[in-house]
Amino acid sequence: MLKLHNVSAGYGGIDVIHNISLEVTPGQNLSIIGANGSGKSTLLKAMAGLLPYKGEITLNGTSLRKLKRNNIATQIAMLSQISHMYFSYSVYDTVMMGCYAHTKKSLLGTPTSKDIAIVTQCLQTVDMLEAKDHDITKLSGGQLQRVFLARTLAQDPSIILLDEPTNHLDLKYQIELLDYLKTWAVENNRAIVGVLHDINHAMRLSSNVVAMKNGRVVAQGNDIINRRLLQKIYATDVAKHMKQTLEIWENIE
Repeated sequence: MLKLHNVSAGYGGIDVIHNISLEVTPGQNLSIIGANGSGKSTLLKAMAGLLPYKGEITLNGTSLRKLKRNNIATQIAMLSQISHMYFSYSVYDTVMMGCYAHTKKSLLGTPTSKDIAIVTQCLQTVDMLEAKDHDITKLSGGQLQRVFLARTLAQDPSIILLDEPTNHLDLKYQIELLDYLKTWAVENNRAIVGVLHDINHAMRLSSNVVAMKNGRVVAQGNDIINRRLLQKIYATDVAKHMKQTLEIWENIE
């Protein structure tokens, strides 16, 4: 589906990620872990075709460089941390924008009955249908992120790239988002690539992990997470911290 071969990318002519090769296959999810500044978000942007890059990225066998932006958008969607730069649209209209990746009509065009059904279903999925007429500038951070998830689903991509999407979400919605997306990928033979700050969330999303440090992949594969690897990429004893946290929870009834 999506293949990277010796990919390097960055900003202002300076590479942040270096010689990365990996493959995203249908029906399988991928978690990317690493400390802040390790290049995780830069990697996602390159995968989405949002950054110039060296090396090769192919989508279903076609070089990403040969695809137009709207062609990429029909197959790859990105759900990021909440941006505060957004317009005053209704919840419904914001989600409807996801449908336009697959059409040639303008944003002022009349939605089809299929578009309306898709948007309604996506809003129900994220429990925001009752708020469909609300102005998104009036929503809480958690509500807004759920609206953006609904818009991403309405885009009906083959691959969803997640860049810290659980920020601003209550614990209930964090768990529901990850579990829903895991099911969505398997049932629809799609794929999720998740950059997740919370290691528990990364492991919940997928056992297939890419571990990064200083812009490079230091390990990748299934069930690779261990104490030594976490110490290497986070420069702290993550396993010890997790076990201490578990002891606290075991005493709570």
